[in-house]
Amino acid sequence: MKRKVLIIGIGAGNPEHITVQAVNALNKASVFFVPSKGAEKSDLAALRRKIIERFVEGADYRVVGFDNPVRDSSNESYRSGVADWHDAVESVYEQLIVGELGEEECGAFLAWGDPSLYDSILRILDKIRAKGRLDLEYEVVPGISSVQALAAAHKIPINRIGESIVITTGRKLAEGFPDNADSVVVMLDGQTAFKTVEEDVEIYWGAYIGTEDEILVSGRLRDVIEEIERVRQEARARKGWIMDTYLLRKPERR
Repeated sequence: MKRKVLIIGIGAGNPEHITVQAVNALNKASVFFVPSKGAEKSDLAALRRKIIERFVEGADYRVVGFDNPVRDSSNESYRSGVADWHDAVESVYEQLIVGELGEEECGAFLAWGDPSLYDSILRILDKIRAKGRLDLEYEVVPGISSVQALAAAHKIPINRIGESIVITTGRKLAEGFPDNADSVVVMLDGQTAFKTVEEDVEIYWGAYIGTEDEILVSGRLRDVIEEIERVRQEARARKGWIMDTYLLRKPERR
């Protein structure tokens, strides 16, 4: 069975993050696979649908909703838990592609930010293709990541001249501030790992970046840490979920 799929980066939350290349890709697709993230994140699914309705010309397409498996956070082994989760997602995606996509149709997954940055869809599609049951062809359309959107919102460059930068997760930051970087961008931090940082750094923090709910806080970490915790808790209580990204930066060398 031959199938074609597009993985389209849709930006960090603002529909105007959509690039011309993404618009063209959206208009090639005839079937859109839109995950349900649960009641607390139904607005994320709604935003995907809003993007489709806004940029796809005509009405000759289908939107197929599906439930995305959730990673078991109780698994003591992080890597094992992620592997099991990816296996479950792989099964769902393969069923969608085989069951919902005809050979003459083109399917599309809309990926938050950029599909290559802390998103597993490319690895999962590679695993499906490697099994050999599908003649699977796919194209990747890059998008604006939350990292870029964060820097733009704070009006700062991500890197400084002659200095290195690391993009990591909250889980890794909790193990210690990287010793090979002056600037660290942190994503996927559900446990506020910035509270573990002992270094004297500045923080540029943002939640719901690019959306009408965007919240920004910046300053010396030790001075704004309580404010970030407070607004973060309030936002999470109000919306039921939170997506945040931040940049930590050591003092500039003289």
